[in-house]
Formats: sequence, structure tokens, C-alpha cells
Amino acid sequence: MPRRRQSGARSSGSQSSQADKFQKDEDTDLDDVGPSQTPTASQVRRSLDNLTPAVVDRKVSEVVQYILIMEQKKVPVKRKDIIKNVLKDYKSLYSEIIKRTVKTFQQVFGLDLVEIDTKTHAYILINKLDRVEGDDMNWGDATPKMGLLMVILSIIFMKGNVVKDSLLWHTLRKLRIDPSERHDDFGDVKKLITEEFVKQKYLEYSRVAHTDPVEYEFRWGPRAFKETSKMKVLEFVAKMHDNQDPKTWATQYKEAQQEAAGPSKH
Repeated sequence: MPRRRQSGARSSGSQSSQADKFQKDEDTDLDDVGPSQTPTASQVRRSLDNLTPAVVDRKVSEVVQYILIMEQKKVPVKRKDIIKNVLKDYKSLYSEIIKRTVKTFQQVFGLDLVEIDTKTHAYILINKLDRVEGDDMNWGDATPKMGLLMVILSIIFMKGNVVKDSLLWHTLRKLRIDPSERHDDFGDVKKLITEEFVKQKYLEYSRVAHTDPVEYEFRWGPRAFKETSKMKVLEFVAKMHDNQDPKTWATQYKEAQQEAAGPSKH
């Protein structure tokens, strides 16, 4: 994980908007707490008043550590798991602790904690500093795998944002990556793509309806939309084609421009 310290001068507006979003989610639907039991702001304040600052700080630290551990596994963190595994009896303080956690990640690590699934309230860490500097993906310690992932995302995008698994396997074989054979860098290629990348939310892998024999298809997953963009992927493709101009692919370039101009990525 990147460990870049950032000064408190970082946009407080960004921190506030992230924290407010978590508060809004919290008021709407707190996991493991029924709607009638959702704590009010005054109840949260009373709970805080009954605890020492050191106790609250410790819980924030524990949540930060838990999220960092899960991020090393590239597994999205669900709110219910934070409550179950970390907060436990302090679940009524979730909104306050998560707001402080968001600020800690932004101020200390230069990371944003963002929600990628509003149904399960699953969150991932995004290295906003790297994105500003032009990095495409959250590479971590698995650059070869992330390189393969970038190739797969490129194939999906260039084929109209969805690709049959048979076509993906065929394309990878042309790149000397056979899903049926164990690879020196990637290990079990098919398992990596259909299970690991899917679990990490980089890819979506679903059955195509009414197909016999059964067919499956791939799309970008929500983490991919958060960590890269169609324009970045198109630039990657252009580099792979002897640094051609991305505008060479007019349809994809227009789509990438539209995405960049939109209010949100996904």
C-alpha cells in the first residue's frame, strides 16, 4: 500500500463531502441496526460523551488497520463486516468512527475510502495522489497481475464494453497466455480472471441468458471504474500499437471523452 503523508492543507471540502456521504448512508441504513434503532445525532453524541477520546481513537485505528488488511487482499470491505469484526458493541458510533476513518485515510495516507456497491455498502481504497499523477491502476505488489488485468479491461472496452469468455480466451492465447495452462507469473489463469479479479470487483462475469451450450461474458467491474478510466485504457491500447494517436479509434475515443465529461464514472 502507498504510504504518502499529506498535509492538512488537502481540500477540506473533499473530506467533508466524503464524510457527509457516509453520514447520509448511515442515517438511511445502518447494517445490523433496524430502521427504528438507527441512532440519532444526539444519541451518538451521548455515546461519545460516555467514552474517553482514547477509546474512540483506538476504534478508529482498528477500523483503519482492518481496511488496510482487507485492501492488501484486494477484497472490498463491507459495512456489516466492519461492525461485526471491529466495532461490535460500538456499532452505534459507526457514523462518527467512519467519518474519522475517512479523514485519517485522506490526511495520513492520501487515500479515499469510496463506496462501490450501494446495496451491500462495500468500500475500497483509492489512491487519489497516484491518479492525479497519471497512474492507471492501484498496482500494489502484484504488477504482473495488474498488467494482465489492464489487457483484459482493454479487450472488453475495445469490443464494446462486453466480451464473451470464448473470445477473451482466444485473444489471450494469441498473447501466449493459455487459460488452460499454468502460467509462471499468473498461476491458474482462468481462476485468476474468473474468481480473483471478480471477487476484487475489477471484473463482472455472468452467464449469457438462453445459450446452449452455456456461454459467459465479461464486463468491467465497479473497482475498475474507480481506479482507471476508458481514456486511460485507450491510451494504454494506443501505446501497445506503437504509440498511435488514441483518436485513431474514433468510436472508443468519443465514448472515453463522454465518460470524462460526465458527472460520475459509474
